[in-house]
Amino acid sequence: MAGPTHYELPLPEFDKPVKLLIAVAPYYRDIADGLIVGAEGVLSAAGATHEMIEVPGALELPAAIAQAHRMAHFDGYVALGCVIRGETTHYDTVCNDSSRGLMLLGLQGACVGNGILTVENHEQAAVRADPEGQNKGGGAAAAALHLVALGRRWGQPRGDVGFRPASDEIRLAGRDRA
Repeated sequence: MAGPTHYELPLPEFDKPVKLLIAVAPYYRDIADGLIVGAEGVLSAAGATHEMIEVPGALELPAAIAQAHRMAHFDGYVALGCVIRGETTHYDTVCNDSSRGLMLLGLQGACVGNGILTVENHEQAAVRADPEGQNKGGGAAAAALHLVALGRRWGQPRGDVGFRPASDEIRLAGRDRA
């Protein structure tokens, strides 16, 4: 028996190039590979380009994306990884903190698609990561693209708020008076 269906928004269209960063925690390499294939397929379908980096685990994904957001020039970010429940509460910490970190980045203006699977076992992860199945990697890429499209629709950040720095002419003129 098939599960309930869900609606997926059509991919946005862009008039200017879009470049995303795919950040991957390949702790479970086979699962990560499926997520990557799905994400790359969606980005390709939307005409977007990407770079990819790997980090040790899901907890490092928000930090890596935060660094890229501060230091590089990407339109959006796709976080991919998998956390499988173990025998300790470490699972809860990794799930909650990685998700919270990505959410905070989004609230600060980063266009982040969260593709970190949080599952009970490897079989659940494999179904969700399969690009021909649930394609959660592709879903995370689509989410990032939709956020990029919203940002472009509403314009660029307004920039600095408050006083404007004095122009070079005014600063130089002030030195002559001293």
